[in-house]
Amino acid sequence: MGLARSTRLVAAEDRAAQVFDCVRAFLRLHRLSADPAHYAFAHEVVCNPTGVLAQSVGTMTEGGIRLSTRDIETLGGGHAESSNDPAPSDGLVAQTQMQVEGFTDMVRSMRAETADFGRDLAASATAMQGSANSDDLVRLTAVMLDRVRSAEARLQAATSEADQLREKLEEARGDARRDPLTGLPNRRAFEEAFAEHMERGTRLCLAVCDVDRFKRVNDQFGHSVGDRVLKAIAEALSTACDGHFVARYGGEEFVILFSNVDLAKAHTTLESARLTVDAKRYRLRETDTPLGAVTFSAGLSSADVGEPLGAVFGRADKLLYAAKDGGRNQVRLT
Repeated sequence: MGLARSTRLVAAEDRAAQVFDCVRAFLRLHRLSADPAHYAFAHEVVCNPTGVLAQSVGTMTEGGIRLSTRDIETLGGGHAESSNDPAPSDGLVAQTQMQVEGFTDMVRSMRAETADFGRDLAASATAMQGSANSDDLVRLTAVMLDRVRSAEARLQAATSEADQLREKLEEARGDARRDPLTGLPNRRAFEEAFAEHMERGTRLCLAVCDVDRFKRVNDQFGHSVGDRVLKAIAEALSTACDGHFVARYGGEEFVILFSNVDLAKAHTTLESARLTVDAKRYRLRETDTPLGAVTFSAGLSSADVGEPLGAVFGRADKLLYAAKDGGRNQVRLT
C-alpha cells in the first residue's frame, strides 16, 4: 500500500513538472510575462490541448505568429498590463447603439406620418373637387404646406443624425486599428495592410523589430519611462521609414512593411533607423538621470507574391532571434 502511494506521488510530481515546463515554454515562446493571468491562460491551453481555447490559439498562431496581450484578452484570459492597450470604449459603443435606435424610431415615425399625409391628401383632393369655396382651398393648401415643412424638418434631422453616426463609426473603426500609446497602426491594421498589398501584387519586405533589454528599462525605471522610450522609438522608425508602413505589433515589438523596394534598399533604410536610435541617449525627465543607450534588433525578409503572412513573419522573426543571439543592436536579413 505504501509503495503504491509513493508511486502515485512520484507520477503526480512528474506530471506537475511536465506541465510547468510546458507552461514556461509557452510563455517564453509568446514573450508573455509570468503574471497569474498569463500563467492561468497558458495552463488551460497546455492541459486541455483539444479544447476550444487551445484550438483557437492554434489558429491564431499558425505560421509562427506570437500571441499578444490583446489576443489573450479577446480569447477570454489575461488583463490589460497598462494603458498601452486598453479595451474598446464601452461609452462609444453605447452611444452609437443609442443613435442607431433613435434613428430607427425617427424613420418609423416619419413613415407613419407620411402614410397619414397621403390619406389626408387624397381626402382633401376629393373635397376640393366638390367645393367652390376659395377659403376651403386656402385652408387645405396651408395644412398641406405645414405637413410638408414638418416632414422636411424631420428628414433633415434624420440626415444629420445619420451623418453623426457615420462619423462615430469611422472614429471607432480608426481607434480599433491604432495603438493608443504611440499613435502607430496596431497589429490588426498591419495584418490588413499586408493582405491588401498582397492582393495588389505589391513588392514587399517585412521587418520585425524588438527593443533590446526593454524589461530592464521597465524594472529599473518604471513603466512610464518605458512608455516614453517606446514613443521615441516609434517616432524614430516612422521618420526613418517614411513612406512605408510602420506599426506597433505588441509590447516592445514593431513591424515595418517596406513596399516597392528591394531587400537591399529596405535594409539600408532600417539600418538608418537603427543607427538613429543607437545614437540617442535618454535621461529621466524628473531627475536628469541617464538611462544610457536604448537599441533594437531586427529581422528583415522579402516576401514572395502570394506568400502568407505567417510564413514571411516567421522567417523575419527567426532572423530577429539570430540578431538577439548575435549580440543585439543589429539587423539580420535573408
